[in-house]
Amino acid sequence: MDIKKLIKEELLVESKSFETFAEKRFKGAEKITNNAKEKGGPAMLTYHHFKVKLPYYKKASEGKFNVEESKKEFKKHLDSLCKLSENVDMQQIEFQKLVGLIEVLGELIIKHK
Repeated sequence: MDIKKLIKEELLVESKSFETFAEKRFKGAEKITNNAKEKGGPAMLTYHHFKVKLPYYKKASEGKFNVEESKKEFKKHLDSLCKLSENVDMQQIEFQKLVGLIEVLGELIIKHK
């Protein structure tokens, strides 16, 4: 069999696997988001944590994930998190959103390799 054809087929399988992973993560995050919103109260922190993940999973599931842009954004958010050790000038909701962004970007970057 032609080596170029094998490589192309392998890349297609990896791409589908990544998109399937992102789609399953999207559905899980969507379910958690909806359940937390319905519960309200303290569960709203969970809602905010998972709500920020949805657009990233959706984009990745549609084959529109850009790993280089994501790495830059990941670093930006990590830098913001590290600044907390210097000055805790952040509210709980903002913190949950920030950590959610770091998680989703990290997951997708790792899985994309």
